[in-house]
Amino acid sequence: MNYVEFLRECSNGRAGEVALSAADRSVSYGEMFDLVESVAAGFLALGVRQGDRIAVYLEKNVESIVSMLGASLAGGCCVPINPVLKPLQVRHILRDSAAKVLVTTKERAKILARSESLSDVASVIAVDVADAGPDAVGWAWVTSQARASRPISIDSDMAMIMYTSGSTGRPKGVVLSHRNVVEGARSVSSYLAIGPDDRIPTLLPLSFDAGFSQLTTAFSKGARVQVINYIHPGQVVDLLRKSRPTCMTAVPPLWFRISDADFRGIDTACVRAFANTGGHMPRPLLQRLRSIFFNARPFLMYGLTEAFRSTYLDPGEVDKRPDSIGKAIPNARVLVLREDGTEASVDEAGELVHCGAHVALGYWNNVEETAAKFREVPKVVPRPEGAERAVWSGDLVRRDSEGYLYFLGRRGEMIKTRGNRVSPNEVEEALLASGLVAEVAAFGIPDDTDGQLVAVAAVPSPGTGSDVASIHAFCRREMPTFLQPSRIVLLRELPRNPNGKIDRAMLPDLLKGADDALASAAG
Repeated sequence: MNYVEFLRECSNGRAGEVALSAADRSVSYGEMFDLVESVAAGFLALGVRQGDRIAVYLEKNVESIVSMLGASLAGGCCVPINPVLKPLQVRHILRDSAAKVLVTTKERAKILARSESLSDVASVIAVDVADAGPDAVGWAWVTSQARASRPISIDSDMAMIMYTSGSTGRPKGVVLSHRNVVEGARSVSSYLAIGPDDRIPTLLPLSFDAGFSQLTTAFSKGARVQVINYIHPGQVVDLLRKSRPTCMTAVPPLWFRISDADFRGIDTACVRAFANTGGHMPRPLLQRLRSIFFNARPFLMYGLTEAFRSTYLDPGEVDKRPDSIGKAIPNARVLVLREDGTEASVDEAGELVHCGAHVALGYWNNVEETAAKFREVPKVVPRPEGAERAVWSGDLVRRDSEGYLYFLGRRGEMIKTRGNRVSPNEVEEALLASGLVAEVAAFGIPDDTDGQLVAVAAVPSPGTGSDVASIHAFCRREMPTFLQPSRIVLLRELPRNPNGKIDRAMLPDLLKGADDALASAAG
């Protein structure tokens, strides 16, 4: 099944209902599917064939969404590119994916052309240009081509290549099949109880798996997508005042900023659910959000692009175990395995391994990485074909006696100090509980004696007057020695990658920069 079938089904049963609302524009399901068919016809007229990559480098708007869907309907493979990326990163994605078509704007195309990013792209479509010109094909031309027969897509065909943020190197392209996208939408929409009356805002980039999932979960149930380009927390306040969203999903750094907005006089009762993904949600932040969205059920989720989504915590369990990432989502199997591949015991740290319909096809143009990350596991239940294919997350978790999972940290981010394995989350939770910091990230720095030392980058809480000395004093008073940070650097904001997550790869450089500044001042 091609995931665009969600839209076709809604265009038959809910043709007059709004599918998208963006700024002052609303598009019904009937209009939406007609537009997607027109865009698909335009792609085919440009010579797109089954499996060709079609890159979309646009802000979140109607044109970007119908281009993504039209690429899949034409039998192509969509490559969404985060609009905040610069020409160097865009060039890598275009060349690595061997994109045949790029959908963008006239100005973005000019900038990319100057950096030679478009040298291998056969056709450039500018959505803000009407007709075909020497440098780009116009949007009106694309949407006015005669409908033609389209290739038939099956569920194992490529649907998308989603490029990871690349905080530890060049971005890798994760190849998702139509089955991955369809089953992901069905699973997430089931436990979030998405229905046709829901209004879901696009708070996350559409190039991020959880951001794109906001589209597919909505379309799978005939809900309305509220298209917004998130800039500042005030936009969420305006959204609540004007459009009354019902279900919102964000990453922790974004939730931090939203929670700092001024909600006085704003009726937040319309929000029936909010969800977290892309990292652990600290308890103080969870408490603030629950007080703001008092009528909402909190869904704490965990996922990785290579499996779309893996676990969620039932809202009924949040008060009992707020630090848990829950259990496997519907139609998924999650294992906790030791390095030798055997299953970890209760409360023993092990790597989270995801099996099932959501496991991606692999990494584009990267056989070695695919072989290392996507492997078989011994059959857990009898299967005629033997072993089961799974994705190794690289994340360390533990499972309690009731089967609930707890995130410990990335395998490469665990801090090994003085013979102890320290989870960055454990340090961060303790510091957030102090009330002295609003945001914090813990990481390890090399040390000749202890192997590694705990270091912390933090944003002070407004109005507390907290400084490095007061934070160190709290740590000495409230934390065991092996958890106490040896170095603390205070920042106005933590570095973030294009998907809004904390960019932990930059933290050691920021610490070194602070050291260099101190040395320069002393000199």
